[in-house]
Order: sequence, then C-alpha cells, then structure tokens
Amino acid sequence: MTVEKTLRICEKGHKYYKSSECPSCPTCDKGNKPESGFLSKLSSPARNALIHEGINTSKKLSTFTEKEILKIHGIGPASLPIMRTLLEEEGLSFKK
Repeated sequence: MTVEKTLRICEKGHKYYKSSECPSCPTCDKGNKPESGFLSKLSSPARNALIHEGINTSKKLSTFTEKEILKIHGIGPASLPIMRTLLEEEGLSFKK
C-alpha cells in the first residue's frame, strides 16, 4: 500500500512533498536544528513538538512523565530512549 504525497510550499517558498498532515518543512527544519543541547539529538517532529509545548531544556523535560510526553503530537516511542539517555547524562530523569 502506497500513500500519495502532495506537493507543498512553505511560507519561505521551499517546495516539498508530504504524505502526512504535518505542516513542517524539511528545509526549514534543517536550518532550525540546534547544533548542541538535548534538542539537537531529536528528530524534527519530536523537537518541534517539544518546542511547541515550551519544553526547550532538559530540566523542563524532567518535569514531565514519559506518559505525558508520549501524549504530545509528534512524539513517538522511538524518541523516549533518546530522551532518557539525554536526561541521564545531565543527572536527571523523567518525573515518576
């Protein structure tokens, strides 16, 4: 089963194809990716979802449970091990 991709153009004029409803432009996402910090290790959808929720530091991330994080649109189970490791590196963990 193949999913049809549609041509989209972001507000900056970049053209890209997407099969999902995600409005995120891959070209803009690459330009917005931080060079360091915990957000730099995450995929664009996960990073954008956290930023949208105001979670831009590992300290803020540690105030949430894993279950709460998974409820955020754009965060999938594959992101959790990465986040756990990043938190552990800073001596933090998800809220219990």
